[in-house]
Amino acid sequence: MSRIPGFVGAVIEHRPRVVRRVYRSQDCPHLVRVFFSLSGRHNPMSDYFRGNLPGSELQIHCWMDTSLMELTKLIQGHLPEARVKGTSFYFSFVFMDNRGRRYRMKDVGSTCYGQTGPHDSKTLFNCRFKIGDFLDVAIEIPPPKHEASTYHRKF
Repeated sequence: MSRIPGFVGAVIEHRPRVVRRVYRSQDCPHLVRVFFSLSGRHNPMSDYFRGNLPGSELQIHCWMDTSLMELTKLIQGHLPEARVKGTSFYFSFVFMDNRGRRYRMKDVGSTCYGQTGPHDSKTLFNCRFKIGDFLDVAIEIPPPKHEASTYHRKF
């Protein structure tokens, strides 16, 4: 407990977030609607306006302890063009704002296929994902590497 300076008797309780163990063999997975864009940018918020949703959608069943790297591999299983080494995945949650009755977007992390990063082990639970939220993924595929030229110039 801590006290706010200047307020007499005000007490704030800090409760740790309860971590519930997930048993994947016993617990039912959740359906997560994943909207992706291969342009390297997230879908515009106007795509989520008035009940409309972006056209590129994947439906993935996963648990709350699923990491962003696991999601990356699940997405790559559905999108062969995203299996190129060096492809970046930028994850955001899209959720309904209770006050304004409109959708909001929150960036939660990124992964890169073929490299380890600081967000690889982040789970949906750690990112405060709630059932009913959407996952918006911006996929940035690196440009193809040009092979060495077979033409040899004579001097």
